Amino acid sequence: MTQNHPSPWNLPNAITVARILLVPLFIWQVLNLPLSTPMGWWAVGVFTLAMASDGVDGAIARRRDLITNLGKILDPIADKALTGAGFILLAYFAIVPWWAVIVILVREIGITVYRLAIAHRRVIAASGGGKFKTIVQAVVIPLLLSPLAQGYTFFSVFGQILFYIAVVLTIYSGFQYVVAAFRSERA
Repeated sequence: MTQNHPSPWNLPNAITVARILLVPLFIWQVLNLPLSTPMGWWAVGVFTLAMASDGVDGAIARRRDLITNLGKILDPIADKALTGAGFILLAYFAIVPWWAVIVILVREIGITVYRLAIAHRRVIAASGGGKFKTIVQAVVIPLLLSPLAQGYTFFSVFGQILFYIAVVLTIYSGFQYVVAAFRSERA
């Protein structure tokens, strides 16, 4: 292993894989625990822990020079699996409209498939807009699933406003990727 090519078998990538493995637990909790009761906080906690691990693995990778192409591919997949599951569950429980979730999923899946399709030529790291979009998504999903939004109108309305901001940011950052990819292909 050289300093320029760290092994993909490292702590940041292990944390990313753990985040992926938390997705089924999160789904199970949302489907089986009453969200409007204190038990709903367990699902919120698993989601929040998984999303927070995204910052932890990135910080470790940068600090220890452990950034790998595998990590650049797995990290957004982990984010998409977790947020995608969260949005599908929100729509399933009629907390947000299906059409908006479909818009989000089409953008997320489309960009991820594109990134994987060209991974053999180059790896596209997340853009600033994409990272900000992910942060907003990471706030809105647990907020809308939490007992607060289930029991208090203020939190429900605030969560809905954040949700539509997340939809706009998702579309906007998707356009950023398309424009960057087009420019890159022409160069």
